[in-house]
Amino acid sequence: MRAARSTIHRWGVYATEFIPAGRKVIEYTGERIARRETKRRAESSDLVYLFTLDSYWTIDGSVGGSGAEYINHSCEPNLAARIIKGHILYMSLRDIKPGEELTVDYNFEKKVEKIPCSCGSPKCRGTINLR
Repeated sequence: MRAARSTIHRWGVYATEFIPAGRKVIEYTGERIARRETKRRAESSDLVYLFTLDSYWTIDGSVGGSGAEYINHSCEPNLAARIIKGHILYMSLRDIKPGEELTVDYNFEKKVEKIPCSCGSPKCRGTINLR
């Protein structure tokens, strides 16, 4: 995998070799923070790399992240996030070709601020929030 400029948003992560469907691609790592700190960090920066692990813990990929924090949203993703025993794993949903940008559906809740989507997919729902 390599990081490079993305047409979706700032930086993205790209496959450098063929990735078969159903394969663990990368783990989302970073600093584990509690709810209060999550709220503080979310409100203090425009660039946020927070992934909710459960009702109490969040992983901040901007602190010690694996690079998975640069994987952009798509309404038609090639990866899915799976939380397994306290780990956030990105698994391939289908075969991924070398040079293809890795994407995941962020599945932001309806009740949070609407964020426009620029994934470019024919199935784009116009927002990274769920409908």
